[in-house]
Amino acid sequence: MKLAYINPNATQAMTDSVVRVVSDAVPDIQVLGYTNANGPAAIQGPEDGDAAVPGVLALLDQAVIDGADAIVIACFDDTGLAPARALCPKPVIGIGQAAYVMAGLLGARFSVVTSLPVSIPVIQGNIVEMGYANACAKVRASNLPVLTIDEGSEETRQKLINSIRKAAQEDRVDSVVLGCAGMAYMREDLAQRSGVMLVDGVVAAAHLARAAVAMG
Repeated sequence: MKLAYINPNATQAMTDSVVRVVSDAVPDIQVLGYTNANGPAAIQGPEDGDAAVPGVLALLDQAVIDGADAIVIACFDDTGLAPARALCPKPVIGIGQAAYVMAGLLGARFSVVTSLPVSIPVIQGNIVEMGYANACAKVRASNLPVLTIDEGSEETRQKLINSIRKAAQEDRVDSVVLGCAGMAYMREDLAQRSGVMLVDGVVAAAHLARAAVAMG
């Protein structure tokens, strides 16, 4: 199976990180990575998301030509997910959507820890639209920019751990969803050090894409 991850932002390092995470987690899937070179450096709020959509849609055809059996939008905002589905003959999944589905399958009431406050309204809107409002306690900002998260310094990890613990304790949730693709490669470390069940949409999307292809 070939699975294409389209990164809506223009940061190649994030695409490479996502491909590595999925390849390590699901080694029997061939992972293709695509970077929206004409997009913003990071998706932080609705304006960045809107600017990224044309590039995301332009990459769909290339992914299909390259033989992708399914496509994943590798941004937690699920940037361009609805129009991509309308245009693409293959299954298209967003990592935000995948995280909510996986949290639901685990029977877990969850909160989301994302990057900056500007991202909260977009994520909240997606959660309501997808029908997960009753399962989500709160969407919280770590106050860390996306590219700072992706660098993953020890200071950044400590801030994320603090945000995760605060969400788990104050929101009384069963799990915390990692609300940024740049957090995916840190999931195991953050889970061990926070003591909280963490749901990562990057890897969840791979498992759900396999199921979607099998049902097709």
